Amino acid sequence: EVQLVETGGGSVQAGGSLRLSCTASGSTYRRICMGWFRQAAGKEREGVATIYTTTGSTSYADSVKGRFTISQNGAKNTLFLQMNNLKPEDTAMYYCAAGDYAGSLCLSAEMRRFANWGQGTQVAVSS
Repeated sequence: EVQLVETGGGSVQAGGSLRLSCTASGSTYRRICMGWFRQAAGKEREGVATIYTTTGSTSYADSVKGRFTISQNGAKNTLFLQMNNLKPEDTAMYYCAAGDYAGSLCLSAEMRRFANWGQGTQVAVSS
């Protein structure tokens, strides 16, 4: 239905920046809600940022507000996560996800609302 491929991960020093990309294909309806999640070693997966693609509304985890920005291209087939002022605690595998929930249900960033997931891209931030 929906295929997601993340790129852009890597290693960076604290204070640096990275930009993640997620190329999406398949059902447009099934990806009206897009998000970035991350999972650090030994921890549960958590929501980072979501975007309701119909309106462009976004939501962020408190831990990344003011540092990360989620966006999409005009064709709505590529999702971005601009990560600035990275911290060691941002080290994790980052996943792109897509779902068909709208509005506030999308922006709640609950993982169960995202049916399609990418394979992930690793981000490592050193101090």
